[in-house]
Amino acid sequence: MGCFVSQDLKIAKNPSKHGFTHGGMRKFAHMSSMNIPQSSFPRVIIIGGGFGGIALAKKLSKKDIQVVLLDKHNYHNFQPLLYQVSTGGLEPDSIAYPIRKVLQGYPNFYFRLAEVVRIEPSDRKVFTNIGDISYDYLVVATGSETNFFGNKNIEEKAMAMKTIPQSLNLRSLILENFEQALLTDDLHERDALMNFVIVGGGPTGVELAGALAEIKKGILPKDYPDLDTRRAQINLVQGSDRILPAMSEIASSKAEKFLEKLGVNVWKDIRVTDYDGKHISTDSETTFEAATLVWAAGVKAVSIQGLDADELLSRGDRLAVNEFNQVIGHPEIFAIGDVAQMETKAFPHGHPMMAQPAIQQGQNLGINLVRMLENKPLTPFVYKDKGSMATVGRNKAVADLKRVKFQGVFAWFVWMFVHLFFLIGFRNRVVVFINWVYNYIRFDREARLIIRPFKKQYQNTKRHQA
Repeated sequence: MGCFVSQDLKIAKNPSKHGFTHGGMRKFAHMSSMNIPQSSFPRVIIIGGGFGGIALAKKLSKKDIQVVLLDKHNYHNFQPLLYQVSTGGLEPDSIAYPIRKVLQGYPNFYFRLAEVVRIEPSDRKVFTNIGDISYDYLVVATGSETNFFGNKNIEEKAMAMKTIPQSLNLRSLILENFEQALLTDDLHERDALMNFVIVGGGPTGVELAGALAEIKKGILPKDYPDLDTRRAQINLVQGSDRILPAMSEIASSKAEKFLEKLGVNVWKDIRVTDYDGKHISTDSETTFEAATLVWAAGVKAVSIQGLDADELLSRGDRLAVNEFNQVIGHPEIFAIGDVAQMETKAFPHGHPMMAQPAIQQGQNLGINLVRMLENKPLTPFVYKDKGSMATVGRNKAVADLKRVKFQGVFAWFVWMFVHLFFLIGFRNRVVVFINWVYNYIRFDREARLIIRPFKKQYQNTKRHQA
């Protein structure tokens, strides 16, 4: 098979000419302020402990390579279940897992709790808030963040749901709004406090809307018997002509019917343009009065200073990479997962910003880094699409697998099995499974706790900024 030969393969053929000694090690000493020991092995730095970063680290775990993983959190976050944390179905520790424990016992592996400030490709250095460190190979696996498309008002006032802290904030805000609705005599204000608008009809928006609808139906009447919770509204706003646009039309249609049966108001072909904390404006005559706006309308890559030149960036701030996940113009730097834009015939706009492409790219890159050091040809990445799924609520889900599409109860069980399978850690799988069984039998969500009051936190932050 014909294969692109990178500069790193030339280095492997003639290491002394390119400043490397045996094993791919640069002649300069790997000194840093992070107390990472020197090694005769080449050093691979991975920025990000998400799906791609963890998959790559596991693949390199028993090789003669020094692996250094940097992340601003000490845990891996299972993002597909964040909406269940937001709605009280799960506690955050059941979908998070310590990075150190994931790779515990692996030789030549080091983790540092650090936030990357910038990289210097010319010097092969990464600068962080705890010091700088040099590398032989760098892997950017920073993932994605919420994209507000430049709307500062929405960014300041709306709720995002990409991290565990954000999900806990949303959980607190939802519960605080109902507590506040009990205290007001103003019917208009009470309705606004119980009105929830979710922008974005992708899997995150659909799953959150379904979960909120079930809370309204089965939990709120028991928790707030002195409040007319029937007036609570859940609105799902989608900018295109159907929800779940990345899935099949039958899945979109069925999911919409499921939501409407649960009492969710589905608004299509409408774009939210502004939000001041109470009033939601759109590009149509439709407006909303709501104290809670959840923004799930898009994501963008988390970029790093030093690799943000215009010639490197593609759509959504993603880094342009070749078929081996090498950043264009930097053969010693790789990008995987959401941050990587690999344009192929099958995916002209890059691969979906989901877990599976990140995992598969991490695994493939792990193989290629070893092959690179052994002076073997690299294997191009080919995405194996295993399908997509979304749950809408109890006994309701849609699934588009490679050869079959189905909806309803069976899709719901398949969705649960797949998510349990990909959770990291036996304890997490057991805890999540028990919670799901309990919630199903009792029709309850016992994690509806205001642990960290969001409104007080937000007010203190604004006061500090003022």
